Amino acid sequence: MDFRLTTDQLDIKKAISEFAEKEFTKEIALECDKNEQFPHELHKMAAELGFIGIHFPEQYGGGEFGTFENCLYVEEICRVDSCLGGALLLPDFASELIMDRGTEEQKQKYLPKVASGEFISAGAFTEPEHGSDITKMDTTAIKSGNEWEINGNKTLISNATIADFYIVLCQTDMEVSPSYRGQSLIIVEKDADGLDVTKFKDKLGCRSAPTGDLSFANVIVPESNLVGELNKGFYHSLEFFNKSRIEIAAQGVGTAQGAFERAFNYAKERKAFGEPIITGFQAISHKLADMSIKIEAARLLTYKAAWLADQGQIDPAISSMAKAYAGRIAVEVADEAIQILGGAGYIAENEVERFYRDAKLIEIYEGTREIQKNTIVRSLIKKGVKS
Repeated sequence: MDFRLTTDQLDIKKAISEFAEKEFTKEIALECDKNEQFPHELHKMAAELGFIGIHFPEQYGGGEFGTFENCLYVEEICRVDSCLGGALLLPDFASELIMDRGTEEQKQKYLPKVASGEFISAGAFTEPEHGSDITKMDTTAIKSGNEWEINGNKTLISNATIADFYIVLCQTDMEVSPSYRGQSLIIVEKDADGLDVTKFKDKLGCRSAPTGDLSFANVIVPESNLVGELNKGFYHSLEFFNKSRIEIAAQGVGTAQGAFERAFNYAKERKAFGEPIITGFQAISHKLADMSIKIEAARLLTYKAAWLADQGQIDPAISSMAKAYAGRIAVEVADEAIQILGGAGYIAENEVERFYRDAKLIEIYEGTREIQKNTIVRSLIKKGVKS
């Protein structure tokens, strides 16, 4: 396994970096964070450059690249700015379910518009009573003729107020036991009658990526909106999460790297008792060394998970390890970055406090850190440990 980037991957990383460093200004980031505003213009730019849906097949408007290249995109945009990067990694969220499991008609209808920036997608899995536990669904979809009638509620949905369509995990078989064997994925478009969307306000971080509640009251959609196999939605969702968690791990790596770079540059420039604090105070230099070690370990774990996914050998435990570890080190590195800046780190203008707030979400969404550990332990039990 060789994690040296190919020429194409290096070119992709350079192009993404140049785009983000030019367009992600501090002023835009501060405005989007303060006003909880999605960066629509930056989204359009990223789509025009081919970064949205970079991992989609070319015939559907994508770049024909893999999970690894998508992770490079996410890592770079979050390194440049955690707030704007956190928003621009999500516009194609859950559309991979259509890419992997959808009908040809669904792929042609939705994927090119997501890749071009015309559409934003969302996945609706989490429910108020169940949180990360998707084995239980209170949202139901009942078949009547050639239509589905959907009722229920979803919460903490990324892109809730800006999505053009949602892929909703519903209970379609009410009698089966265990109940997750009767779940299905169904597309609901934003203008569906009976769909109500409510935005959450005053979030701790990732404020430029809107989050909200969805309420379905007798929402009618055609039978053809079923994604994948009937009553296989739980299993399709697990397949999706095993890949999407790698993308979130890349968000953690990029966020940590961005916070580290700001702290490192500050430590080189800031002087105390006549010399830069990076050389004059071992307590500071050792912090930076430890931060760098953690980032590199998280990056390699994330790259391994992405590489395995692209080889068709995805390992749920490795994906969960990458997500759990990268999320944790993002919080730890951003915390230390604030400490290195001292009082200056507490000020919005110096950015690291924003990285700290944005980092925390990485440990929570797409399955909490504890959920990831459950997956890891199940894998250890299954594989066994050789003495």
